Amino acid sequence: MAMTADRRRAQAKVEYDAFLAVCPSRKLLERISGKWVALILAALGGGGSPRPDADCAGEPRSMRYSELSRLLVGVSQKMLTQTLRSLERDGLVTRTVTPTVPVTVSYELTELGLSLHHMMRGLKTWAETHMDDVLTHRAAYDDDRTG
Repeated sequence: MAMTADRRRAQAKVEYDAFLAVCPSRKLLERISGKWVALILAALGGGGSPRPDADCAGEPRSMRYSELSRLLVGVSQKMLTQTLRSLERDGLVTRTVTPTVPVTVSYELTELGLSLHHMMRGLKTWAETHMDDVLTHRAAYDDDRTG
C-alpha cells in the first residue's frame, strides 16, 4: 500500500533525531544557533534596547531594517540581510515592504518565530547573567594550563 505525502511527512517527523547526520533538524539547529539569529530574535521579541540598563522584556514588535542594523552593533549589512532572509525562508519572521519614499522595510516575528524567541531570550539572559562566572572559569583554566 502506497503512503500519502502527508503520511510520509508525519512518519519522518516522528523519526527526527538531530543526533543523526542525515536528520534535517540538524541543519535547522545549525542555522538558529548563530549569534545573529539569537540577537535578531531577541530584538524583534522586544528584547532589544539601546540602553544597557533598560528593561529587556518588552513586547514583540516590528522593526525596520535600519533599526536592527543600529541595534546589532558589529553586524555587517550582508550578514544582517542573509540572516533575515533565512529567518523569513524558515517562517520565523515576516518582511513587510511599505511603498513610501524611500521604501520602508520592516520585520516581525511570526508565531513560529515567537515560540523560538522565548527560548533564545532565555539563552541571551543566561549569557548576560553568567558572563562573569564564565570569565572567572576561563581565567582559572588558562592559569592551570600555563602555571
